[in-house]
Amino acid sequence: MAHSVVIIGGGFGGIGMAIRLRQAGIEDFVILEKADGLGGTWRDNTYPGAACDVPSHLYSFSFEPKTDWSRRFPAQPEILEYLWHCARKYGVLSHIRFGTEVTEARFEDGFWRVSTGEGELVSRVLISACGQLNRPTLPSIEGRESFDGPSFHSARWDHGVELAGKRVAIIGTGASAIQIVPEIAEKVGHLSLFQRSAPYVIEKPDRPYRGWEKALFAAVPSVQGMSRAKIYALYESRALGFVKYPRLMEVMRRKFIKGLGEQVPDAGLRKALVPDYPMGCKRILISNDYYPALSRSNVELVTDGIARITPGGVTTEDGREHEVDVLIYATGFLSTEFLSPMKVVGRGGRELNDAWKHGAEAHLGITVNGFPNLFLLYGPYTNLGHNSIIYMLESQIRYVMGCLDAMRRAGLESIEVRADVQDAFGKEMQERLHSTVWEAGCDSWYMTSEGKVVNNWPGFTFAYRRATRRPDPRDFQARRATI
Repeated sequence: MAHSVVIIGGGFGGIGMAIRLRQAGIEDFVILEKADGLGGTWRDNTYPGAACDVPSHLYSFSFEPKTDWSRRFPAQPEILEYLWHCARKYGVLSHIRFGTEVTEARFEDGFWRVSTGEGELVSRVLISACGQLNRPTLPSIEGRESFDGPSFHSARWDHGVELAGKRVAIIGTGASAIQIVPEIAEKVGHLSLFQRSAPYVIEKPDRPYRGWEKALFAAVPSVQGMSRAKIYALYESRALGFVKYPRLMEVMRRKFIKGLGEQVPDAGLRKALVPDYPMGCKRILISNDYYPALSRSNVELVTDGIARITPGGVTTEDGREHEVDVLIYATGFLSTEFLSPMKVVGRGGRELNDAWKHGAEAHLGITVNGFPNLFLLYGPYTNLGHNSIIYMLESQIRYVMGCLDAMRRAGLESIEVRADVQDAFGKEMQERLHSTVWEAGCDSWYMTSEGKVVNNWPGFTFAYRRATRRPDPRDFQARRATI
């Protein structure tokens, strides 16, 4: 079946792209979603305490403000419902094919041939909205498959497993773990938290919105608009510490140390919770109840390395056996592999995995040389450490719409970013990243196995918006459609 546009993924990027296509009068498109519902990461991550670390007024589409968010930092169910609301309101649902996983996409004769378990589709344009945090990763620990009890990744939470009174182990202390631990600590019999590297966890300025506030937001939209602008400006200012003047992070670090001392009275535990890398090098986390939860008598922070997993628990390198009933992996995602495990074949039979074997590259994080009419949303160099990814997605969607409009007006069959343009952009990104806090001496999910940061944008988000304001025809090589 032929379409003008195929979108892969039904999360924020895919839904936002679809809405803009419809608003531009383009109806001949389809969203291919491998799951049975939309939402992306907000559909997959249903673990206890799942919530966003960006305030709700900013973590939403600019064209569809929500005036009745229940609190300043939205929880997973509310974000997922917001996305469903947007899809319904803007007539996107009828364009989604649920339960349709893409296995291969191949560019031939000016078209993308997209293979799925449900058959093949053909489209002039292919847009990937798969995101960066969609494929859970499990650690390579000896004996992992031998564990006798229930085990699962945090992004595949098994709600059929009862945790009350059980001995539970969580491996990992990232963004998911610091939300899960406080939620389950009170109900489990014993919780062992295995920490390889301590995170920086700062205060979360969260609270429910009062009734009169929500009424005011609804009655006077400009009030919410000002709230959004204020939040944006505050969060954008943090880029100074991340990408411009990393030494500014030391001020935040001193504040972190002070807060840690106030929340964790035990000196030994407090020492184990102080990270051994500069603040901001890894993702900074926010929580008001993580550290108090670690001080509970039934919670143990384990800092010894894991030697192996056994049928009955976890053995650490000191020889100690930690008996466990339920094992939870809060071990993150394959964040630098982007479109994998799909096989994407571009011009001349070139495979994307081969082109990216030393790290993903895309001009502005959107277009890739050798892959005509392929556009990426939330691609390399577009993740943030300080602001809302929705803002970045809207910038990318506008850029893609500009490319599609230019193709239509000029009667083009395909456009492809030039190799020298992509190379120059990648070189600039790497040069700028070298002076950021993300390369200050730590391993993080922003890096490939070779130590190359490929996820993050090393600058202000308004600078990215300016860079993606409209496509520059000089950046592309084009092929005119033949009759």
